[in-house]
Amino acid sequence: MCCALFKKMNIWKWVAKIGDPYPLIRPFLFMLDPEDAHNLTMKMLESGMGPQFFGPEDPVLASKVMGLDFPNPIGMAAGLDKQATCMDGVMGFGFGFIEIGGVTPLPQAGNPRPRMFRVPQAKGLINRFGLNSVGADLFAQRMKDWRGWPDRTRNPVGVNVGKNKDTVDDAVDYVTCFEKIAPYTDFIVVNVSSPNTVGLRDLQGRQRMSDLLARVMETRAKVAPSLPVLVKIAPDLTDEQQKDLAEVSLAHGVQGMIVANTTIARPSTIPDDLAKQAGGLSGPSLFGPSTRLLATMYKLTDGKLPLIGCGGVTSGQEAYLKIRAGASLVQVYTALVYEGPLVVEKIKRDLADLLRRDGFKSVAEAVGADHKAQAKAA
Repeated sequence: MCCALFKKMNIWKWVAKIGDPYPLIRPFLFMLDPEDAHNLTMKMLESGMGPQFFGPEDPVLASKVMGLDFPNPIGMAAGLDKQATCMDGVMGFGFGFIEIGGVTPLPQAGNPRPRMFRVPQAKGLINRFGLNSVGADLFAQRMKDWRGWPDRTRNPVGVNVGKNKDTVDDAVDYVTCFEKIAPYTDFIVVNVSSPNTVGLRDLQGRQRMSDLLARVMETRAKVAPSLPVLVKIAPDLTDEQQKDLAEVSLAHGVQGMIVANTTIARPSTIPDDLAKQAGGLSGPSLFGPSTRLLATMYKLTDGKLPLIGCGGVTSGQEAYLKIRAGASLVQVYTALVYEGPLVVEKIKRDLADLLRRDGFKSVAEAVGADHKAQAKAA
């Protein structure tokens, strides 16, 4: 009710014209523990008090990827709406799509607090939530209820799925999540790259990844044959692991890949006291490594596999560089913490300008442009 009222009033359209209020709000949010600030943000979004940028998009930003229609290529990465409580509220930032979760088969509390840390010097975050989840049953029920709302967003919503930390058979957990979530999502992301669940990243090894994808894709064929399945990979991969993941993903016919998750690396821009904290680092420090990995995966898959570029995007220019490196879609997260609610609209405007500046009539035309330019020059 409240969300519908705010949408009708279109308050954020007026706010955007007057000026950005976030520089005034951010100091108060930063006085709170990062997880408390996150929870407060979710409560505000659930109440309909967040941005409401719904409506016509610049046509140059529209594209079809994995058989789905995206009004713009900028998406919300997994981790904000972890429990499927606020899909419309998150989409209201102006996203063309969102990824929610991660969800595990059984409820689990995740790691003990504190488990999120701001790194203001690098405009970054370190988190070690450990896939805190309400479990697949409640998660699926919430999505089912939301799908029945007549005025919900129609933009694509994907679900990030993982495993419980104490599970014995990893593939069973992913298959269980797939079976329960598949009827209510537009795509599923197989998360094998979170650094915060012990042993999860070991699934990125060639044989274990092959075994896992075989089980997942077998389930897909039975339960939801047209549902896109993506694999989310880590930025901290060896050259051999990169090659293996590309070959295995192509061999099993997945529909896409997200490049990349948070990093366990600690660049020199991270102060020593924070660098010692366990967990995955996100933010601008991740942009370079994740974009280089994105370009590598585009080459290794011969541009045949749709890629979602994730890691360190704070501007339209950076989103554009991801696209030119091979991304069909781009995700953001940490930029919202430091730049505020209006950053998504700014990214889209600047991206549209850059596409037109370079003569592209669509996002799809720009995907992998740097590789094509290099091939032409050679």
